[in-house]
Amino acid sequence: MGSNMIDTTQKTFSRDVIEASQRTPVLVDFWAPWCGPCRVLGPMLEKLETEYVGRLRLVKINSDDSPDLAAQFAVRSIPHVVAFVDGRPIDSFVGVLPESQLRAFIERLLPNPSELERRKAARLLAAGDIQGAAAALRAAVALSSDNDAARLDLAALLTDNLSMLGGSSAIDEAGKLLAAASKSARSESPWLALNTKLESLRRAASLPPAETLRARIDASPGDLQARLDLANLHIAKREFESALEQLLAIVERDRGFDNDAARRTMLSVFDLAADQPQLVAAFRRRLSSALNR
Repeated sequence: MGSNMIDTTQKTFSRDVIEASQRTPVLVDFWAPWCGPCRVLGPMLEKLETEYVGRLRLVKINSDDSPDLAAQFAVRSIPHVVAFVDGRPIDSFVGVLPESQLRAFIERLLPNPSELERRKAARLLAAGDIQGAAAALRAAVALSSDNDAARLDLAALLTDNLSMLGGSSAIDEAGKLLAAASKSARSESPWLALNTKLESLRRAASLPPAETLRARIDASPGDLQARLDLANLHIAKREFESALEQLLAIVERDRGFDNDAARRTMLSVFDLAADQPQLVAAFRRRLSSALNR
């Protein structure tokens, strides 16, 4: 099978490189017809692309014809190769490398089987196949116990789709996934946010109905436990604005309540609601104001 190498320009760069690298690592080879070393490196890259068929894409850019692209990537000497993964340039080299070093360069870019399953899950989820995405993420976790990203992706998918993925058993599975995450992952905001969501789902099963909690708050605005319980119900339903209102009310009345639970939970909700940046920004300002009174 021959090389699938293509030439690209400023007009097609986004499609040929940025979008394509979301699926497969892309090597962009800046060259020119007058460049002697380019005539050595080019065939080597094409040969390796053929060997790594389906796992690597080679794109060539004539730097004379596309000076804006060459300037964008600070190309001062050619051949100049830039590697793209997930839409971003992550590595590069200038000049002609021996084939062994070229292979090593490419191997560092290629995702392992576990990461391939994680990427497959992302495509399935984008297509609306939640069950298929869950199966791919379970395969990713099984293939590599170190793939915390796949583990957190699966926990998020489970907690977002309880009715489709098993209800209480999905909650239990998500809990096991979070518990198995590495120590470093457990200290970072994605894990903390998911853990807050999971705890909210667990509590929601044993909490009074929202109407009962609202009645308690109406009767006694200082009932901070009712506010915290209601916030957890809202978090479980992804009603983040309502949850943040209750949590902020607790901070304003007694920041130390339940070991500063309201402020800590707000920080996790900010991560859970990352797709609502205006909401998060507004409540960050309100929280800062409340803490600095």
